[in-house]
Amino acid sequence: MKYIQVITTTENREQARVIAQCLVEKELAACVQIAGPIESVYRWKENLESAREYLCLIKTCEDLFPEVEETIKKHHTYEVPEIIAVPIIGASDAYIRWMSETLKEI
Repeated sequence: MKYIQVITTTENREQARVIAQCLVEKELAACVQIAGPIESVYRWKENLESAREYLCLIKTCEDLFPEVEETIKKHHTYEVPEIIAVPIIGASDAYIRWMSETLKEI
């Protein structure tokens, strides 16, 4: 199984918690860490913008990414939410074992 970390940002802590709880309850994520507030600077519709956001770090596996993405989009208020997956190239054996036992079987 290939493990990944999915990254998304939300406009407030409550939205981050809703997404985190949905993902963990559905066994689509072993863990979601919520950090923030953070400041994001970006270009949107030809304007330079900045926003206070909350960062979600979602631990899951590659095979569950489509369901993770769908769940994030369902509960997200942004027109184009950040949903980025990066591979976990190393982790302790105990952590990987725990993730494997925590995530739904595919």
